Amino acid sequence: MKGLRRQPAFLRPDAPLRFPDPRQFDREGLVAVGGDLSTERLLLAYESGIFPWYAEGYVPLWWSPDPRALLDPAHLHVSRSLRRTLRAGGFSLTWNRCFPRVMAECGRRRKGGTWVIAEMLEAYARLHEQGSAHSLEVWAGDELAGGIYGVQVGGLFAAESMFHRVTDMSKVALVVMVRSLFAAGIVVFDVQFVTSHLGSLGAYEVPREDYLRRVAAAAAVPVDLTRLVPAVAEPAAHGRGPCRPRP
Repeated sequence: MKGLRRQPAFLRPDAPLRFPDPRQFDREGLVAVGGDLSTERLLLAYESGIFPWYAEGYVPLWWSPDPRALLDPAHLHVSRSLRRTLRAGGFSLTWNRCFPRVMAECGRRRKGGTWVIAEMLEAYARLHEQGSAHSLEVWAGDELAGGIYGVQVGGLFAAESMFHRVTDMSKVALVVMVRSLFAAGIVVFDVQFVTSHLGSLGAYEVPREDYLRRVAAAAAVPVDLTRLVPAVAEPAAHGRGPCRPRP
């Protein structure tokens, strides 16, 4: 149906853990305003095809736009130059070594501000501590050169943001994460929107209705990522950076 069908729901900070059905909203997809960033509410949001996105000074805004963007190994596009970078190595990879630092780096040097605000950092750090948020780090020697983080619910992985401080290292992080997660059993890799950058790597759009069906099925699939080892499927060394692992 066209047009706005329902106004966003208002959630009190102590509101019951419940979100409205995203199908009842317009394509922009603002489904709720308010609430809190408790681990329970965040996990319910991702399981429901919803994510928080707002700036400092605002109450949480919860979104489920139409269409949604996905990425998978079958659609992943690795350019010749990026393939050479993967084969050449010169970097090392870690899993969950520096989650808070990766998330903080993703929020730096953003034109027009960032959504990675202090309360988001705290909330996703709690998710990470309980094993539902993960990061992949790319190192150039002892320097953090790039990374990516996201949230896992069963067989769903919702990639939130990535960064690079060395050319192509965010692309390396994304390619490695897609390959590694699908090898580990992830069946839906969500990237929210198809930007020009993500489109060049093979991200594609699906209607929200299709996305919600996929998420519902994926969230019910048990996947254990606690012992994941990042794999490039290319001859490159793997190592450990100086940050300490999550217990």
